[in-house]
Amino acid sequence: MTNDEAIQICDKIRQIAYNLHEYLGAGFLEKVYENGLAHRLKNAGMNVQTQIPVHVFDEDGFVIGEYVVDLLVDGILIELKTVSTLLPIHTAQVINYLKATRIEHALLINYGSYKFQCKKIVIRN
Repeated sequence: MTNDEAIQICDKIRQIAYNLHEYLGAGFLEKVYENGLAHRLKNAGMNVQTQIPVHVFDEDGFVIGEYVVDLLVDGILIELKTVSTLLPIHTAQVINYLKATRIEHALLINYGSYKFQCKKIVIRN
């Protein structure tokens, strides 16, 4: 996917995620937001996968494990949080997920704050 395509997809996801935050507010468990976001993204015609196992690779390409992605939407990894505020460790977690899975683009979205928080993270593999 080109950078321009990724930007367009991320912008669309961000707006839909924001609309869900406006509707639900803060206070629910992460799974509620995951289900709501997946539902709205599917209704918008996006390819949405939830709770899918993703291979984690070593430098040489050897599969060393798996982790479960909250959402994978049209090639964009989405990590959801329900915390009072995003911390640097959350960003580090997503960067590590991107490196390990060899996915380049992610959105880190927090529904636990009264203020909507969404951070785009990109690494070039």
